[in-house]
Amino acid sequence: MVAAMHEQALVIALIGILGIGAQWIAWRTGWPAIALMLAAGVIGGPVTGLIDPKLTFGELLEPMVSVAVALILFEGGLSLNFRELRKTDGAVTRLVVLGAPIGWVLGAFALYYVAGLVWPVAILFAGILVVTGPTVVLPLLRQSNVAARPRAILKWEAIVNDPVGALLGLATYEYLRRSSEGSTLAAVILSLVAAAIIAGLIGWLAARAIGWAFQRGHVPEYLKAPILLVAVIGVFVLSNLIQAETGLVTVTVMGVALANMKFDSLRDIQPFKENVTVLLISGVFVILSASLDLNVLRQFEWRFLAYLLVLLFVVRPATVLLSLAFSPVPWNERLLVAWIAPRGIVAVAISGLFALRLDRLGYGDGAILVTLSFSIVVATILFHGFSIKPVARLLKVTGAQDKGLLLVGATPFSLSLAAQLRQLEVPVMIADNSWQRLAPARHGGIPTYHGEILAEATEERLDLTQFQVLAATSENEAYNALVCNEFAPEVGRDNVYQLGDASDDHDPRALPESLRGRALFDSGLGVEEIMIREDTGWTFRKTRISDQFGFEAAKADLPIDADMLLLLRKNGTMRFFTHASRPTPQPGDTILSYVPPTHKTRKKQEGEEE
Repeated sequence: MVAAMHEQALVIALIGILGIGAQWIAWRTGWPAIALMLAAGVIGGPVTGLIDPKLTFGELLEPMVSVAVALILFEGGLSLNFRELRKTDGAVTRLVVLGAPIGWVLGAFALYYVAGLVWPVAILFAGILVVTGPTVVLPLLRQSNVAARPRAILKWEAIVNDPVGALLGLATYEYLRRSSEGSTLAAVILSLVAAAIIAGLIGWLAARAIGWAFQRGHVPEYLKAPILLVAVIGVFVLSNLIQAETGLVTVTVMGVALANMKFDSLRDIQPFKENVTVLLISGVFVILSASLDLNVLRQFEWRFLAYLLVLLFVVRPATVLLSLAFSPVPWNERLLVAWIAPRGIVAVAISGLFALRLDRLGYGDGAILVTLSFSIVVATILFHGFSIKPVARLLKVTGAQDKGLLLVGATPFSLSLAAQLRQLEVPVMIADNSWQRLAPARHGGIPTYHGEILAEATEERLDLTQFQVLAATSENEAYNALVCNEFAPEVGRDNVYQLGDASDDHDPRALPESLRGRALFDSGLGVEEIMIREDTGWTFRKTRISDQFGFEAAKADLPIDADMLLLLRKNGTMRFFTHASRPTPQPGDTILSYVPPTHKTRKKQEGEEE
């Protein structure tokens, strides 16, 4: 018994290492995370035999995966704000209302005439394949530089269509099961629609109850995240008890409802839910691919390959293009959405579930669903995972290619810095809530954002994905720290900087490191010191590093008291010199320094001293 427990713990640890390790490699290399997680699971499962989820978890495997998918779907719903939906110009509504039935019909014909399935199984499986799923689409979007509108369309479609596909498959199965008892198709559809409405109502009521309790202080801060987690699992199970597979509707509605309520508690638990989702997606994908039976894949036939090609190049493009016909969405964005449709854990899990049920009803083709679903998952992940970046570039639907710098606070220092970066062809924008302070930037042709950067409207009006670095440069150190603390989760803690004295651990009046950005400059100059230097004529100087003119020579050539500010790599990456970070320049890099109005350099001073 003890040995079995240790073996289970070892498998769980190995699943975590493989999943998170694949995500880390994807971050370092830029390869698709979903493809690497799939490969990691295959290596850990069928290839080496180290992981056998069915043997390790037994009957708990299916409910574990179901609950994980529910949590992933709920977290995806929390990211769906109706303001973002309006930016899609009705595309998501068309893809759900028109696209799901069109894809269902076209998919059924392809499965019957190309894959050779009998009609009942073809109709059921085509309904399941309507889904794309957040478990695959969200990691794909996270690593790609897709423009805002197609990104929103793909994300909304993946999350909203997930429960739709499950319901379409369930409707077909229930009709096949009840038809022998004399039930009509209308009766089956009516009962499922009623169950879906009840499931959606349960999700909405749960969201309202949680919002009411959180806003009125009935739940302490340390219990908010655990209660939300337990509530999602609870309503998911409750809905499935009323009608199987409707729990996905409940958690989706619950997430969307909470996302569009205005209260601060959700912002506080945002990092927690995102971390949980990354862990769940990694674990589920490794378990999914480790469960792959190579013997089942050997049953793959050439007609299935023909079906995969029809699914990729006919069914999906026709579904999207017909749904978005006469819509305001540009053609290049339609084509990108028509190409990207990876399938994931939901399609496989539901297919495996219905395969067993169809066998009991006497449909022999049900066993083929496992082979086909795995084949579709592998094919779509590889095709779409590795092609989304080049296809987006080809169709010109990418975001900003060279990510730049966002300066918060229009001051003489930030205006001078922005002008220098513009000369180096670095994208830069200055944000300030004063129209007058932004006037010099506008006159100098520098992009500006007028408004309070901390306001809620900023999320809708300003796309932060176009910036690799944020620097708060206002004349108020506390405000700079507040800006950095607010945007650190989104931009990255290592990518938010501010003007202000570097924190002194021995000074009880200093702002703690956890509440501020990294202090600009090696010496951590304070705001008042910068203001004095601006008044006395300090400027910026550019120095290019080469094989003949190295870093030490560049430092010696700088005026006395000069401070190096940032390093611009050849590939456009910015690295700041701070009190805690001193990047090492390489040939081809450019250093931007803040220098006094004097021509006496360190090199000259050393010569005079000698």
